[in-house]
Amino acid sequence: MPQEQAGTEEHPPWYARLRGAVRELELMPRSMAFAALGFLTLVPLLIVVSAADPGHGQGFAQWLGDALGVSRTARVRIDQLFAVPGQVLRTTTAFGIAALAGFGLSFGATIQTCYEKIWELPPGRWYGRWRQVLWLGVLVGALFISGTTTVWRQSWGGELGGAVSAVAFFWWSQRVLLGGRIGWPALLPGAVTTVLGLLGLRVFSRLVFSPLIASSAVTYGPFGTVLVLQSWLVGVGVVVLGGALAGRLLHDEAM
Repeated sequence: MPQEQAGTEEHPPWYARLRGAVRELELMPRSMAFAALGFLTLVPLLIVVSAADPGHGQGFAQWLGDALGVSRTARVRIDQLFAVPGQVLRTTTAFGIAALAGFGLSFGATIQTCYEKIWELPPGRWYGRWRQVLWLGVLVGALFISGTTTVWRQSWGGELGGAVSAVAFFWWSQRVLLGGRIGWPALLPGAVTTVLGLLGLRVFSRLVFSPLIASSAVTYGPFGTVLVLQSWLVGVGVVVLGGALAGRLLHDEAM
């Protein structure tokens, strides 16, 4: 009888392709870069934008608490990290907003580069930078609307509408950042997997990050809350980039 080799295990072809794609994309380093750019550029920009809404008052801290899905105690800790909207508007200058917008474009360029690597495309032309400007504007607008609209939190229909809107956004994001070089049908699986991953991350945040924010704030003060939020942003980066990568693999398997 043939002897079975111990410790060997055969993997299906898609598993080998997934490992190779993750290695090629450098998922974790790029996700950490995503988190760093998001915290240093996108978060300050969203703080300013959300502070411009006088009717809903609490600004970016409220939006961030909703995005994480954390408990009331954790929300209090998050509120302590950010200035109130009125103070933000009083201390913000036109030059500061322009600088934040400029830095925010580097965030869009990072996402575009990752999408191009996922689809094995050459870098886009320099005159296509307007796509990053458009994408950043739509992203900030979408986050502002989600943070100041409470309808989507009040019913299952609202939750479903929010999920569908998120799928549409990530579907469109891939299309516009890739310069239309990949067709709409091929990009849909990536949008769906990204939103499913974000929903799973929200559940994980409620179960893990919410108590972690409370305990870290007691142990390390506000710095502990910052560390947890940075970890959450790394998770968002993994989901956004990993979702697009999974969509590419699903599309290739279906062909």
